[in-house]
Amino acid sequence: MIQTEHLDLHIGGRTLVHRLDWAARPGECWSIIGRNGAGKSTLLRTLAGLHPPGAGAVLVHGRPLDLWKPEALARERAFLAQSRHDAFAYSVIETVLSARHPYHGNRYWEGSDDHHAAMRALASMEVDDLAGRDVRTLSGGERQRVAIAALLAQETPLLLLDEPANALDLAHQVSVMGLLGRLCRDHGKTVVMVGHDLNLAYRISTHALLLKGDGGWQAGPVAQTMQAAVLGDYLGHPIDMLEHGGRRIFIPLETRE
Repeated sequence: MIQTEHLDLHIGGRTLVHRLDWAARPGECWSIIGRNGAGKSTLLRTLAGLHPPGAGAVLVHGRPLDLWKPEALARERAFLAQSRHDAFAYSVIETVLSARHPYHGNRYWEGSDDHHAAMRALASMEVDDLAGRDVRTLSGGERQRVAIAALLAQETPLLLLDEPANALDLAHQVSVMGLLGRLCRDHGKTVVMVGHDLNLAYRISTHALLLKGDGGWQAGPVAQTMQAAVLGDYLGHPIDMLEHGGRRIFIPLETRE
């Protein structure tokens, strides 16, 4: 679905990622894990085609990003940014309908199929009752769920999400992450996301990509990559791992001064 070839990322003279050779396939759910400043968001934006790599290439369906037309690429991948700013008084339904533009072709106005897709997405995020609200009046968690609804309404096989659980309460964190897991497992979607909650990541992810921030990286199934010692090395803090009820639970260890 998406892959990188010898990808380098540089920021302010630092090499964040060096020669990343990686691929995410249909049905796989990837978590990008690393400490602050390790390059997680930069990598996700590069995968989306919004940030140029220092070297190497990103390919979707085997085709380099710079050979895709924007509207065609928008039908293949959707991107959820870490933050957003709503400057205008758009309604919730208008905000989600904007994600349907890649399918409009030569027509300007949305059709019934667009409205149905938008309302289905809002219902899946439990915000369909807010369809008429001004997005500027929403709480942070409500706005995040509307943003995810727009991502879902775009109906792409590849979903790139930067901290999808951001601003969500516990119940909605679990429900949103569970939905992403089902999209991979039951519908063959490819999900690549950035997050900081190791337990949520392990619960739904099939694979993890660990970034060290100095060019180093490690990628593979969660059973291999999400080990306590490996995570502690990449996150710069010791991690303990417990097995309980068939689940793996990660706990940061307290360090004595």
